[in-house]
Amino acid sequence: MARFNSLLLALSVGCLATSLPPHLRGAENTQLGSSSPAWRLTPTGSQQRFRGLAPVSGDVVWIAGTNGTVLKTVDAGRTWESVGPALGLEDVELQFRDVEAWSADSAIILSIGEGNASRIYGTKDGGKSWSLSFTNNDSAAFYDCLAFETPEHGLAMSDPVDGRYRLIETVNGGSSWSIVDPRGMPSALDGEAGFAASGTCLSTAAGRWYLASGGTSAARIYRSADGHKWDVANSSIAGGSAAGVFSVAFKDAHRGLAVGGDYETPNKTESISAWSIDGGVTWQPSDRFPGGYRSGASWVPGFCGGAIAVGPTGSDLTIDGGKTWHAFDNGSFDSIECVGRHVCWAAGELGRVGRLTLD
Repeated sequence: MARFNSLLLALSVGCLATSLPPHLRGAENTQLGSSSPAWRLTPTGSQQRFRGLAPVSGDVVWIAGTNGTVLKTVDAGRTWESVGPALGLEDVELQFRDVEAWSADSAIILSIGEGNASRIYGTKDGGKSWSLSFTNNDSAAFYDCLAFETPEHGLAMSDPVDGRYRLIETVNGGSSWSIVDPRGMPSALDGEAGFAASGTCLSTAAGRWYLASGGTSAARIYRSADGHKWDVANSSIAGGSAAGVFSVAFKDAHRGLAVGGDYETPNKTESISAWSIDGGVTWQPSDRFPGGYRSGASWVPGFCGGAIAVGPTGSDLTIDGGKTWHAFDNGSFDSIECVGRHVCWAAGELGRVGRLTLD
């Protein structure tokens, strides 16, 4: 514990400027405090696995999971309400893997699977009613995750169809979706695919888009300035049939980090994380990797190089933008998102949801 407290305390002396582009050095000076982070579990009353996570604030959070389950809290996790769409008997096993939310009333959820199991629903009344806005009708498509850069503009990502990742786009808040012209997407490698593990295989920051991939020997990260024309780079993270990049997150147009690994060998700690300071054009392997396969990562808003990664074997903190990671918890989570300057939320198996406060 003393080692970890001293690690956090080191942040108080100033930003780790060497991890920033020259024109950004010294731009931030708010740092983590000296107390050791600790997850506080909240009683969801559910045994479902929640990979979809969308905190709106320290109080309002949506989670989405197995067997068509969607829960919401408006009191910082003290109580949770079941707010998922009413499903027919043939649909009760839908797997909701991603959720995006903007308030206690407005949210979008994505279910995964082959054919019409991949769907998108939206609500504007806190989950009292839902509209089905997209049903996949292509047997070759399998949707993994979605992201929004504004409440109106979003993308959802499918595994490759006809040799390229497929994207669908909305410009009206999820009311309707259209297929993005695939000619702007580089060709996929044989076996390349995304991982629907935390809702963060597709992400957006500072008007740019990022897509994480794996499933083959070269785990790659795609990038785009508009969501239509894409480039791709080697992530330096090890790939494989069950391995690759599971989560990509950018703090701004320059600084990004990625985590992953092999979900079939979750204790493997080599070549499972990377960082970038040039907008994802190039990626460098971490000097010190997290403590095992990590399915989700999130920057901590307002803290220079601070980010947290989670997976089935624990949680890790970086204070230098992903160059070095330090374990602080061994509990299982699949997804994480930090909101505001002090609060992070995480969700995972057996109804497990945690709230972490950073001072």
